[in-house]
Amino acid sequence: MARALDLARRGKGATAPNPCVGAVLVRDGQVVAEGWHQRCGEAHAEVNCLADAASKSVDTSSCTLYVTLEPCNHHGKTPPCTLAVLAAGIKKVVVGCADPNPRVEGGGATFLRSKGVDVTVGVLERECLDMIADFRVWQFTPRTYNILKMAATLDGRIASRTGHAAWVSGPESRAAVHELRARVDAVIVGGATLRQDNPQLTVRLEGGYGGKQPLAVVVTSLLPEPSAPLALLARRPDQTIFWTDALNSASVRAEALRDLGVRVWELPASGESLDLAAGFAKLRSEAGCFTTLCEGGGRLALSLVKQGVMDEFLYFLAPKVIGDAMAVPVFSGDCVESMEQAVRLRLAGVRPSGQDLLLTYMPKDDPHGPA
Repeated sequence: MARALDLARRGKGATAPNPCVGAVLVRDGQVVAEGWHQRCGEAHAEVNCLADAASKSVDTSSCTLYVTLEPCNHHGKTPPCTLAVLAAGIKKVVVGCADPNPRVEGGGATFLRSKGVDVTVGVLERECLDMIADFRVWQFTPRTYNILKMAATLDGRIASRTGHAAWVSGPESRAAVHELRARVDAVIVGGATLRQDNPQLTVRLEGGYGGKQPLAVVVTSLLPEPSAPLALLARRPDQTIFWTDALNSASVRAEALRDLGVRVWELPASGESLDLAAGFAKLRSEAGCFTTLCEGGGRLALSLVKQGVMDEFLYFLAPKVIGDAMAVPVFSGDCVESMEQAVRLRLAGVRPSGQDLLLTYMPKDDPHGPA
């Protein structure tokens, strides 16, 4: 199942709005064929795995199929995977997690069992649920799946007190961020980041990148002048969106930005902040976005978490210490008097990233699946 998860991960950024799924065929304790869902509308993981087996002349009837998500039992863009499993003569299937799709009529596991197949569900279930966390957001909400990325020193600072942040993390982590940008539909920053860093928010990979650039979204109550020397306005106004309040959205400055080709969207208020869920829903319905990468700063990061629209937190921890209480923290904007008020997250992964450490966190209380 761990190998199937590794395969599933290869589909990230290409399968939306379908889930990422991996599958392997095992005989005598050895993986003899494997496959994953590579692109929306194309063959599912099980079918690709069986095709790999056929190319190797593997007798599938003597194999056990391991798949990260319950095989589908309905006609969509492709035929049911359950029928492919039965046609292959497979007698045992091990499933990571059940299909959460509420519109699916009849579970794949139930159907396979009715045909005499031995089906086990729940192997590495938490890891398999995390793999389809984006799919579950798309199924149960109207918004995008949102990844928060922050890079910080060991004492939790993303910049010096002057705002200097180049570079907190190492080259391997910065390359990983550009790989992330390559598989998302939009990159989100706050207004302070726009003014201080003048970012491009584009994918820049060694060897070049020929794919589609993500949209650039800026959350701010202070719209820039159309003549401001900003990379987003000069180089990609038609790919830039500002989220702001009603007053700013109706301003002369907003209209001047629209004349450049920039989109300025009014978002409703949520307390003292903007309703970010409304913005993410509009990104999905009007701009065709499914996944976003939010790159801060600290106030925007906290708003994402407090409003419950942060679905995955990638925390690059660099082996550096600033030691300045006035340096910029990872999260900011709240007033907390006790630890009981702290937001709690769940650690979902740890791995080195060059000299840095990449920690992956998920919401502790998952509203879209079992704990």
